[in-house]
Amino acid sequence: MFGRKKKTAAPSYLDLLPPLSGKIIPLEEVEDEAFSSKAMGEGFAILPDLGKVTAPFDGIIAHIMEKSKHAILIEHTSGTQVLIHVGMNTVALKGEGFKAHVRSGEKVKKGQLLLEFDMDTICRAGYSIITPIVVPAGQECVQSVEPLEGEAILRIHYHN
Repeated sequence: MFGRKKKTAAPSYLDLLPPLSGKIIPLEEVEDEAFSSKAMGEGFAILPDLGKVTAPFDGIIAHIMEKSKHAILIEHTSGTQVLIHVGMNTVALKGEGFKAHVRSGEKVKKGQLLLEFDMDTICRAGYSIITPIVVPAGQECVQSVEPLEGEAILRIHYHN
């Protein structure tokens, strides 16, 4: 009305820091086809050199696998969710070698310790410790995901 232009909200973005230390691996090189085919979503993987997972951004723990403790879903204030899945088929360990430091529904700060895992226990049981970090497919708030080089390794564009 009165010649004013309607404001359109520009998409915002979230730069994702690696939640583990180690070697970054393209998702396509992960041995599990659900991840390598990107059916689970866009992202990357890390071959960890330390058994600690930290929060890649301020958010809320949307879900942690309570019994197996091998996977965490963290949610940003934008509604964007990121899945951190420690190892391949490690759900079969039923929590052995994993220690959660957070619970579902808990607020977390970037860099906060979320989970510890014993790499030797996982490897001795015959499982890979390669850890996919993905932006689960099908999130309405996510506009696009792009890889970055530098401290942040993924930029998630989301709708306001």
